[in-house]
Amino acid sequence: MKTNQAMPVTIDQYIAAAPAAVRPVLTRIRATIREAAPQAEERISYRMPAYRFNGELVYFAAFKHHIGLYPPVRGDAKLEQAVKVYANEKGNLRFPLDAPIPYELIARIVKQRVKHNAQLAKGRATRKSN
Repeated sequence: MKTNQAMPVTIDQYIAAAPAAVRPVLTRIRATIREAAPQAEERISYRMPAYRFNGELVYFAAFKHHIGLYPPVRGDAKLEQAVKVYANEKGNLRFPLDAPIPYELIARIVKQRVKHNAQLAKGRATRKSN
């Protein structure tokens, strides 16, 4: 990301501030996330695009050589295996810009996070009603 510009306050501004070659990738990641979680709220958090629904869903960020996707994938063994090739030592994902971006995998991750967050929200609601 360019560092000589004002900090973006919207995802549109974040994408516009990215290098021209990366903008289509960021736009497609955004569309992928919105399709997988249409009810999610978009915002900027920790200086990157973030999505929230019943808690934090995902964040993504553009770097010089990769796109980062956060938080780490947990709780689904098949999905954890599918993302293993992209996971760094902390489990966060790095999609190299010199390779095809796995948009379908990103959609699976977001859908898993929506399901996970819905289960957590249901548990919180059950505890409150007791």
